[in-house]
Amino acid sequence: MRAFAMSLCRNSATADDLVQEALIKAWSNIGSFEPGSNMRAWLFTILRNTYYSLHRKRKNEVEDIDGVYAEGLAQKPDHDGRLAMRDFGMAFDKLTDEQREALVLVGAGGFSYEEAAETCGVAIGTIKSRVNRGRAHLTEMMGLDKGDAVELTDSVTAGIVSARSAA
Repeated sequence: MRAFAMSLCRNSATADDLVQEALIKAWSNIGSFEPGSNMRAWLFTILRNTYYSLHRKRKNEVEDIDGVYAEGLAQKPDHDGRLAMRDFGMAFDKLTDEQREALVLVGAGGFSYEEAAETCGVAIGTIKSRVNRGRAHLTEMMGLDKGDAVELTDSVTAGIVSARSAA
């Protein structure tokens, strides 16, 4: 059987696996063997069919030695983002009205500090202070360290939390 498997797949390790798989299938289905018939032919038929099944499966597979393709297919579970959004919403609601307003304008709205200050009718320094204090409070309430990545489900919320969006 091994010589036949080698002739099919031309790889000793694969041939050994193929023979083993064929013997397992034969043993599992011994009840379908008809006594008095040719057991050798029956085993070789199982081996051949196992090889062709393996060959069909492998034809549809893509070799991914470095895991490049698998990385592109992996996805973080959606519930993580929803839980982070819930935590963010609860923390955001605890900020003062002025801090929320400043964070929404600068972080989510994409306003410059000058535009946000003009919209609120306050000095630029006041807006910068509100944004900074608001982000600091959010970071503290959400238990984040400086530089921690916040994985949220939308870019608006990420813009509010991220200090880089206002720089």
